Amino acid sequence: METCIKTNETHLISDLSVKTVDNDKNIENVMDKYKEYFECDICGDKFFKKLLLKNHLLSHSMERPYTCDICGKGFSQKGNLNKHYRIHTDEKPFSCDVCNKVFSHKSNLNVHLQTHTNVKAFSCDVCGKGFSQKSKLNVHYRIHTNEKPFSCHVCYKTFSDKCNLNMHLRIHIDAKPFSCDVCGKGFSRGCDLTRHYHIHTDEKPFSCDVCYKTFSEKFNLNVHVRTHTNEKPFSCDVCGKGFSRRNDLTRHRRIHTDEKPFSCHVCYKTFSDKGNLTVHLRTHTKEKPFSCDVCGKGFSRKRDLTRHYRIHTN
Repeated sequence: METCIKTNETHLISDLSVKTVDNDKNIENVMDKYKEYFECDICGDKFFKKLLLKNHLLSHSMERPYTCDICGKGFSQKGNLNKHYRIHTDEKPFSCDVCNKVFSHKSNLNVHLQTHTNVKAFSCDVCGKGFSQKSKLNVHYRIHTNEKPFSCHVCYKTFSDKCNLNMHLRIHIDAKPFSCDVCGKGFSRGCDLTRHYHIHTDEKPFSCDVCYKTFSEKFNLNVHVRTHTNEKPFSCDVCGKGFSRRNDLTRHRRIHTDEKPFSCHVCYKTFSDKGNLTVHLRTHTKEKPFSCDVCGKGFSRKRDLTRHYRIHTN
């Protein structure tokens, strides 16, 4: 699992791993004494101490000896657990000198600082998209190669990004560490909570340059713009049908595979789409979240309310 490498290249130590520096750029060799390092055979990260490599290898295994006593999430290293605690304490000790935005992790601050400089030194040689970090470019390449090296040990679903795997795991333990201080709704991801807040504030900071329609999320604006350009970058490899959104393609593929991954915990009926399961559950709970503002009649589905309105307009 480990390889000891001797090299004549210049190396700088950033955090715990070794980063190779191009000697042609005349960068001073400040770490000459580190001529020997240890490389991870799985991901290629390099370390100048064998112990650091040993700790790193835990990230590839399912061993999680350090556990959060609040939400139960496990970690391979104690340092990562300490950083995780800031989610619960909302501690953000790192702040941006430009806009004063605060962060819980220094690495997130470093990434954020690049939004002010707009420097994207790394570009994809397949599609040309630029990135401010080489690690983000490496993850992006997996879109083109369809590589998914990270798998869930519960359901074996695979992911191209470790971060997405970590978020997925919360589904199995029902962990929702982020909660809305207005309505109390819980979320497994901080970005989902941020988007949710727009429901209460009705804030829509993103607008379309063509029709001026506004959106609460930039992603929704990007998808909307495709209605003007008629761009459909996602196509089915079975029937060739094109889609403007990736998740629409994912749902469409289930027509060909007859896959129904969502099941009702009451009657065990299965569904190909999570939205259909949500609507179905209302038959058990009798929930009718959509009501007519003319006569007050309630409906479990929005489209039923839309049809009902015709009674009043005809």
